[in-house]
Amino acid sequence: MTEVQSPKSKPLNRPLTSFSEAQSRATAAGSRLELPCFETDPKSLKDSMDETIRNANQRLDAIADLSRDSLTFENTIRELDDLLHPANLTANRTYLIKETHPHAAMRDQATELIKEFQGWAVGLDYREDVYRTIRAYADTKPKLEGEDQRLFDDTLRDYRRAGLELPPAERAEVEKLRKKLSLIATDFDTNITQATATLEFTREDLEGLPQDFLDQEDLRNENRNYELQANITWHFVTVMENAKSEATRKRMKVARYSLAADKNIGLFNEILRLRTLIANKLGYRSWADYKTETKMAGNGATAIQFLKDLNEALTAKFEAELESFRAIKAAETGVANATINIWDWRYYANQLKKQRCAVNTEQLRSYFPYERALDGMFRIYERIFELSFLELEAPYKWTDDLQLFLASDAKTGEPLGTFYLDMFPRKGKFNHFAQFGLIDGKRLPSGEYQRACVALICNFPTPPDDKPSLLSHNEVETLFHEFGHALHSLLTQANYSRFSGTSVPSDFVEAPSQMLENWIWDQEVLDTFTADYRDDSKKIPADIIDRLKEARLATIGTFYRRQLSFGLLDLELHSVSDPNAIPDVLEVSERIIANIFLPSPEGTAFVANFGHLTGYDAGYYGYAWADAIAADMATIFEESPQRYFDTTIGRRLRDEIYAPGNSRDVNESIEKFLGRPRSLKPFLKSVGIDVENWENPFFYW
Repeated sequence: MTEVQSPKSKPLNRPLTSFSEAQSRATAAGSRLELPCFETDPKSLKDSMDETIRNANQRLDAIADLSRDSLTFENTIRELDDLLHPANLTANRTYLIKETHPHAAMRDQATELIKEFQGWAVGLDYREDVYRTIRAYADTKPKLEGEDQRLFDDTLRDYRRAGLELPPAERAEVEKLRKKLSLIATDFDTNITQATATLEFTREDLEGLPQDFLDQEDLRNENRNYELQANITWHFVTVMENAKSEATRKRMKVARYSLAADKNIGLFNEILRLRTLIANKLGYRSWADYKTETKMAGNGATAIQFLKDLNEALTAKFEAELESFRAIKAAETGVANATINIWDWRYYANQLKKQRCAVNTEQLRSYFPYERALDGMFRIYERIFELSFLELEAPYKWTDDLQLFLASDAKTGEPLGTFYLDMFPRKGKFNHFAQFGLIDGKRLPSGEYQRACVALICNFPTPPDDKPSLLSHNEVETLFHEFGHALHSLLTQANYSRFSGTSVPSDFVEAPSQMLENWIWDQEVLDTFTADYRDDSKKIPADIIDRLKEARLATIGTFYRRQLSFGLLDLELHSVSDPNAIPDVLEVSERIIANIFLPSPEGTAFVANFGHLTGYDAGYYGYAWADAIAADMATIFEESPQRYFDTTIGRRLRDEIYAPGNSRDVNESIEKFLGRPRSLKPFLKSVGIDVENWENPFFYW
């Protein structure tokens, strides 16, 4: 195979034909492009983890053995980041295998190895010999600048937050508790991934569901009834939005809210006790205060107040929306005093959209065949961010429909990173939508820049044999959002892994992706890729976009009150200050959901399958917080004559938000992108709050 010649003989940006050529081009540009080497059997998975931990320990031993007169930034602070990079490569591969591999034996082995790695990672913080070396270097009071200074400061802060300034006995106790916590949290996550709920329905039970959904043969059993999975999000949402039968909606909701309940309630009680105990021993009142210290909010009280203020601001709108839903239900059922239950809101929100706004969201699916939506998104992001995406042949596939792509700079041709797409559900697979990091962007000791590799793990509707997978407008929004996380990872230029890509505070990490959701609400953008899959000449009529916006505003109070109930549930549970007085987590969570949103079905346990309680613990508020930032950032595009196709602003987004990652304070990054201090007004206006005549209580913003 012909390799790329010297840049002097051929332009760097000529068309690529293989991954090998892309690697050569990356080398010519001073960077390194690699793909993960995935293990294919349980033994090799175990061997890789053993070797990874052994090698990392040897490098840690070398730090500990450094003579005190030879300490430098490179052999102490930077070496910690450098040695964690290969360790995280193995952990990232193992975690992806845990969540996506088609064989249970591999998933089970990966689960045990993730527990082992997390225990080792916790123990890393308590290597007293390594800490003494780091402390000795810190005592030299080195003069550092920029990202080096930030890495130095954050490393010392992490040691403090791990308890290294505590007496030895107390420090050892914190280490023991953290290791125990990591094991239980992994079990909590695994139970959610493995939980299934198959429900059988007749055709009559599913009246109202779109015909395209009902025509899928793989949903039929030997009795010609339908078997739907409450754990598969698109099955669940399709039923909840369209099933005319209240009994059907309730069955689906009960099944969804009962997933993992038999295993996870007890686990979460212990998780909460351990978190509270650890926070106390580290000098924090609560886990919420401990977790938010390093985020934009700064403390638990600020995060809670933000949600409470937003909740109050949305009360009137939420109540008006519920009354609209109730009126539709009364008319449909003939029950004058009908009430809206938690299994009703999606259905009647959909009915309101159809009746008041004349929008049938299911009928819009014909305009969004998956392949066209994906290609359209690529073309849009290529245009505004000056990128190019090229599909490559994946050397290894963990599922047959896996795809691999290369992202490059459109102007220079320099490869920027790779990404996998695993987009459809299957048994044993992670059942939501997320980006999984595989290789972090990072400046290597050689001076080369390691380019990132990520995987998007999604669960869009499985394509039938005779037609494409058809996405809802909401699912296209999810596609644009999740790929935004991939862009954040691929476009990073941070020097260190710990600042790379999406390694930003969790109450900011969603903001760039949430901002990109605005693109699919714009007629000009949609016209570039939407068309009826049966007739390419048929575009979405312009007035439908206006009606979609009207429908969104007509139900947005309900959407956010549900989000706020989850955020307040999360923060209230993690604001407990006494590990010996852990409340009934089920009672607390159900009370908050009922007070802020709508009561859960009796006998269910939403909190048991709320996966954010481990990944976003004391951080779910960050979705709304980031939404506020995203709305503000979107105005920069909206106020441009080129609107969402302004490449100058797109470049500024690359340079000021994506490239730095967490290598500087994100407040600085936000203001550099905005060109001004951030404002809450765009967000409040977007959710229907009259900002001119309302006394804004968000004093901390």
